[in-house]
Amino acid sequence: MRRGNSMEKRILSGMRPTGKLHIGHLVGALTNWAKLQDSYKCFYMIADWHALMSEYENPKGMSENSFEVARDFIAAGLDPERSVIFIQSHVPEHLELAMVFSDITPLSWVERCPTYKEQLRELKGRELTTYGFLGYPVLQAADIAVYRAGHVPVGIDQLPHLELTREIIRKFNTLYKKNVFPEPEPILTKTPKLLGLDNRKMSKSYKNFIALADTPEVVSKKVAQMITDPERIKLADKGHPDICNVFSYYMIFGSETLRKDARYWCENAKKGCTECKKCLAGVIIETLEPIRERRSVLSDDNIADILKEGAKKARAAASETMDEVKRLINFVK
Repeated sequence: MRRGNSMEKRILSGMRPTGKLHIGHLVGALTNWAKLQDSYKCFYMIADWHALMSEYENPKGMSENSFEVARDFIAAGLDPERSVIFIQSHVPEHLELAMVFSDITPLSWVERCPTYKEQLRELKGRELTTYGFLGYPVLQAADIAVYRAGHVPVGIDQLPHLELTREIIRKFNTLYKKNVFPEPEPILTKTPKLLGLDNRKMSKSYKNFIALADTPEVVSKKVAQMITDPERIKLADKGHPDICNVFSYYMIFGSETLRKDARYWCENAKKGCTECKKCLAGVIIETLEPIRERRSVLSDDNIADILKEGAKKARAAASETMDEVKRLINFVK
């Protein structure tokens, strides 16, 4: 960045506080986010404004969920000493920059956003044809730009949205004849394919997930209900691990030796599905144990202090950006 450490590389990413974080978040984002702390100045936000866009009819648990997401962030390896962990709404500069960006963003740009259309299909039963929901990609662009983040960790399916962010930033820089914001580059992350327990997309709305905070008893119960190879009816029937969702979990959470063993059990009918799922439950319980332990020692006071300090650091960076933006749009001299 041009301010502070000129060689500093910044990242911005976040998650919405719409419920407990689960193992899909762990393998799809959090594990990678923790690694990125070694190479980047990371800003990790709890995106409550984004959550409100879909949960405005029932925002009752928003504050509590925000604390739980922060707890999961830290338990999964995000270090508040190395990363800025904060709640989006605690930094008003996000909305200030979003307002500026909304003034320069053509309506056609947000209407074509594929993630907007996907969310409308996925979140059925809610009135989401709103001004706020249509404009959420503009707010996301502001989230990134307000910290002048040059990199964003994304999956390949999110590239169209990041390109929209780049277009908005490009237009701002061209319009005001100054390269205020870098055009953020993607850090492509290979996200393991992890379906929900019922073979559908893992989703909080489907309640088909294992939460990071689940006890061993709950994990065992949930894994026992997983759908297995539909072609394996009897214990003596040989299975097909490559079409079995349980085996896909072994591929992500199991050691190389265990993955080979599980394939052998299945293909040669050496273990039944019930026994195989008991073994998988043990693997997941072991994976989550250090996260649960770290989680258990984080009190609400600890989380409140971390979020307060995070907001302070985030505002220092964001306000510096907005000071320059306001000068460019002649709001201040």
